[in-house]
Amino acid sequence: MLKDSDAMATVAVRDLAAAKEFYGRILGLEASEEGMDGVVIYRSGGAAIVVYESAFAGTNRATSVTWDVGDELDDIVGRLSEAGVAFEHYDMGEREGHVHVMGDFRAAWFTDPDGNILHLNNQ
Repeated sequence: MLKDSDAMATVAVRDLAAAKEFYGRILGLEASEEGMDGVVIYRSGGAAIVVYESAFAGTNRATSVTWDVGDELDDIVGRLSEAGVAFEHYDMGEREGHVHVMGDFRAAWFTDPDGNILHLNNQ
């Protein structure tokens, strides 16, 4: 039924201006649409990330967006860390700096200004 339809991530934020700074300047995403009040749509590869204002922003304690970045993982984590992004550390696998290592799987988690959990991995 849905297998041929595109999916998108949706991320609730309280302050759209702060979100634009984070998703645009810090993460380097370009807004593809800003037509609706309180909504910005970013493109990331072939996917869309819808960032919208909501009173419920930051209440999701699970991952909101995942990027598979392959061999660029360590470089991206380093650049985000230099830009002031704080990384989450969980009790799972071994850790090399901010990167969790579980066999061949390597991953890092960080949050946006509203506490939404974002995830990078090498797969």
